Amino acid sequence: MSMMASVQICRRFSPLVARPAIYSANSSFLSPVSFASSSLSIMPIRLRCRASVHSVRAASTMGDTITDANMDAVQRRLMFDDECILVDENDRVVGHDTKYNCHLMEKIESENLLHRAFSVFLFNSNYELLLQQRSATKVTFPLVWTNTCCSHPLYRESELIEENALGVRNAAQRKLLDELGIPAEDVPVDEFTTLGRILYKAPSDGRWGEHELDYLLFIVRDVGMHPNPDEVADVKYVNREQLKEILRKANAGEDGIKLSPWFRLVVENFLFKWWDHVEKGTLMEAADMKTIHKLA
Repeated sequence: MSMMASVQICRRFSPLVARPAIYSANSSFLSPVSFASSSLSIMPIRLRCRASVHSVRAASTMGDTITDANMDAVQRRLMFDDECILVDENDRVVGHDTKYNCHLMEKIESENLLHRAFSVFLFNSNYELLLQQRSATKVTFPLVWTNTCCSHPLYRESELIEENALGVRNAAQRKLLDELGIPAEDVPVDEFTTLGRILYKAPSDGRWGEHELDYLLFIVRDVGMHPNPDEVADVKYVNREQLKEILRKANAGEDGIKLSPWFRLVVENFLFKWWDHVEKGTLMEAADMKTIHKLA
């Protein structure tokens, strides 16, 4: 694999036309697989339930019709159908709510909505980090560059499993397939190393933003990719020096490069010292799941 691989993703195409596969140098593309529902059970949790999807849609229809009418259809469906896991600042589950509500700055500020999230950092066998540029249709932080995959475990049994952050790792495997077309076989859940957790708040624009308790997952694998243009505009592998140049350009406002706030926080606080452990195969030495780092 070259030291810098970049793939430009087509913005739109007919669903009847097969998407082009992107192959790594060391791994052939594998077809997406179906996921069996987890047979593991979890103990009942007393939850503080939020507004139903129907009531949220009603509120949106009444107050936000014009704004929401411009939302991409795929993103709108995910905003209302996906239920994020609400937690307190100690990462205890307190309820659930739609992705829509969890990303409205008005609700984040008025109700202190905090949801669980994850950020995947995937390295190839050359120890290059895979970055993605978020699609132009994303509701929050469109077209910014970020780490390999950033999303949320959902309020479902398989992604609520607390032991060894298995629910979060299950969600990461699911979203790597959804966003980048990386098959589950290429990213086994047992191969993720959960290095730590950060808590941050970041507005995206005047309306949307993030308030997340974010699990940081590292994995070293050569994978096949088939990026989803509804989620991803571009992807590239970078080494340390290339990432430092991207960071310099983002800070200088050059070439229109912007970084997601959570990625910037990880880069500035942890990433380069953790990169040493990636290359040495000693990631577990860097893991700290007892601390929740509150970053601004």
